[in-house]
Amino acid sequence: MTRLLLVEDDLSLGATLKEGLEGKGFHVDWTKSSAETRRLLQSSTGGDRSFSIALLDVGLPDGSGFDLASEIRQSKSFPFLFMTAMNSAENRLTGYELGAEEFIPKPFHFRELLLRIDHVLKSHSPQKPIRIPLPKQMILDLDKMCVEQSSGEIGFLSLRDFRVLKLLIERSPKPVSRDEMLDLIWGDDQFPSQRTVDNCIVRLRQILGDQEGTLIRSVRGMGYQWILNDSEGGT
Repeated sequence: MTRLLLVEDDLSLGATLKEGLEGKGFHVDWTKSSAETRRLLQSSTGGDRSFSIALLDVGLPDGSGFDLASEIRQSKSFPFLFMTAMNSAENRLTGYELGAEEFIPKPFHFRELLLRIDHVLKSHSPQKPIRIPLPKQMILDLDKMCVEQSSGEIGFLSLRDFRVLKLLIERSPKPVSRDEMLDLIWGDDQFPSQRTVDNCIVRLRQILGDQEGTLIRSVRGMGYQWILNDSEGGT
């Protein structure tokens, strides 16, 4: 599970973000001040906990989020994003000079926050292999966007189907909801439905020879999950 550090002194916003992010599968540690954050990072639970990303408010009751980020960077290596209503060019420059991955002006849409978090996590995630062995002596080539059959026949994926498959592989073993796939792959302007995602999965299973759903598992009431184990593949 992806661990996220949320530093936000606004109780209403903090509670909303924590609930929303946990609903998306994150484990969220929420602190409300610089001092509380320092105590968490120095404690036996927080100090040994590996956060994948931090969301830092700039205007904290006991100091600046900029100063807090500078302290964190001295001993921690996880990426961070700033959230603030102080959206001047000077503040943005300060944030980026401190090594921030993103600078999110308040107010922001929750979906925008998710997209920016997703972008940062992808850029810091270990690279998946380009060629993935599949059952039945098939190979998934992520570089060429195709599946190579043992017979030598090649099946090419459409760009959108490929993006869905790549998202499932990158998030594995975490399931990905239909709504998240719609947000990240289709967007609002396409007017897709959840059936659109299901049809895409049908096409992917056909080209992967996965009609039984042993590679792309259906997660009831949510979405889909890539569950290929190394021992299941073959060349």
